[in-house]
Amino acid sequence: MTQTQNTAKGTLYVVSAPSGAGKTSLLKAVLHNMPELKLSISHTTRQQRPGETNGQDYHFVSVEAFQQMLEKNEFLEHAEVFGNYYGTSQVWLESQLEQGHDVVLEIDWQGARQVRDLMPECRSIFILPPSQDELLNRLTGRGQDSEDVIQSRMAAANREIQHYDEYDYLLINDDFEIACKELASIFSARRLRLESQQVRQRALLQELLS
Repeated sequence: MTQTQNTAKGTLYVVSAPSGAGKTSLLKAVLHNMPELKLSISHTTRQQRPGETNGQDYHFVSVEAFQQMLEKNEFLEHAEVFGNYYGTSQVWLESQLEQGHDVVLEIDWQGARQVRDLMPECRSIFILPPSQDELLNRLTGRGQDSEDVIQSRMAAANREIQHYDEYDYLLINDDFEIACKELASIFSARRLRLESQQVRQRALLQELLS
């Protein structure tokens, strides 16, 4: 048998949210308890920040290296944000899916639209804050940004929210623990589909049906 016959192909999840909705914290908590999920690590040309780890937060590369990868069509999607380039490795992504791993891709609505066009079988999740006031509180609570920056982030968040209806699932991050359970349930339910379980549980099914 080939590898694809022995292993059910994984699902690609595209997850988007406005800044302050808590997307990264939710994913970090859920992925910690679901080792079968893999987080896609983007390549970027921006400078590595204090506390960040190369290969864990991002793959930090030079502009020249990024351009070479781009010329070789190695990215599923890529974008320029505030003068820095970001891209998703298509080779790594497809390899993980073929091995049966589910992959989570954190990306904005524009990148999500690109990915859906190229991989229509992917599933997409949009995460919203419970209110405008709470979104502002979360952005202000960071205590790192000026009023102008906060207002700019709020405006960007509102633009992002306009695209919520392009996604398959909508999750409201009001209570963090509840939101974690809801997000995990989306990932779990996909893995329990009949066609996936028939592959993953082949030996058990053969035993039970013998």
